[in-house]
Amino acid sequence: MKPLTFLEVGNLGGLVAMIVMMIIGISLVIAFVLTFIIKAVYESKDNRKYSTKQYWQTVIVILLICGLISGIICGGL
Repeated sequence: MKPLTFLEVGNLGGLVAMIVMMIIGISLVIAFVLTFIIKAVYESKDNRKYSTKQYWQTVIVILLICGLISGIICGGL
């Protein structure tokens, strides 16, 4: 007897989509909080300015790291 996945059981595509959306939402919250902390630390030293480009690059890098971590966790590695 082979094990069934969520999508093979029947009509659980919505559940899978909801789980994916939750992972994306949590990753966005984590990315914005960490970026705010990084921005505060960067601007506290030597009166430097954190540009918009640096802000969005930091958000994207953190999202990529969160994606790698969630891929490892959800992939079962």
